[in-house]
Amino acid sequence: MTRPRFTTAQSFTFAQRLAIAIVPRLTAAIIALVGVTLRFEVIAEEGAIPATPPAKGIFCFWHQCTLLCAWYFRKFRCSIIISQSFDGELIARTLGLLGYNSVRGSSSRGGAAGLLALQNVLQQGQPVVFTADGPRGPIYQTKIGPIKLAQMTAEPIGSFYLLPEKKWTLHSWDHFFIPKPFSRVIVSWARAIPSVPATAEPSDLEPHRRQLNDALERARIQAEAHLAQTRL
Repeated sequence: MTRPRFTTAQSFTFAQRLAIAIVPRLTAAIIALVGVTLRFEVIAEEGAIPATPPAKGIFCFWHQCTLLCAWYFRKFRCSIIISQSFDGELIARTLGLLGYNSVRGSSSRGGAAGLLALQNVLQQGQPVVFTADGPRGPIYQTKIGPIKLAQMTAEPIGSFYLLPEKKWTLHSWDHFFIPKPFSRVIVSWARAIPSVPATAEPSDLEPHRRQLNDALERARIQAEAHLAQTRL
C-alpha cells in the first residue's frame, strides 16, 4: 500500500511545525468523536451500485462534503491528491490519522506528478478519491483531473454525495458542511462513469467531464429530494 508522503518539516517555520504537531491530531479526534454518532443512510439511483470496502477505482464527491467523507470513507483506505502547501500538510496528516494515504500535487504545482502517483495506486488495486470541484471551486464544477486519471488507467469513476440532516453550513465558496452530532446523513450514489478511451485527445475530454459533473449533480439532487421526502 502507498504510504502517506509528507513535506519535510525543515521547509516550515517553527510556528507551522508546532501546528503540524498539534492540529492534525486534534482535528482527527474531533472528526472521530462526531463521526461515531452519525447515522448513515445509503441510497442509489437506478443502475448505481454503492461501493463498499474493500473497493477499487476512482471516486468523486463535491468539496462541501469533505468532512463527512473523511469519516465515512476511512475504511476504504483511499489515496487522495493534496496540495504541497502548509494547509495541504495539515490536511494530509489529519487524513493519514484516519487511515488515508496522500500524494502531493495541485493544479499549479506537481499536478502531473500527483496523477502519476495515483495511477500507481490504482495499478496496485487500491482506490483513489477526488474532491471534484476542489480546492478552490467554483462550486459544483468538476475539474479535469479525475477524467485524465480515468483515461490513464481505464478505470470508471464512481460519484457520490453526503448530505447531513442537521448541520452548520459555512459562508465559504463551497458552502462547507459541518455535521451536527447524532445527525442522519444521506449517502447518495449515481451511476458510475465509464472509463475514458486511452486514445482520446485532450480536446475530447470535455464531454466526459460534463458527464461526471452531471452524475455528481444527480447524486446531490437525489440526496436533497430524499431528505425532503423523509422529513415529512
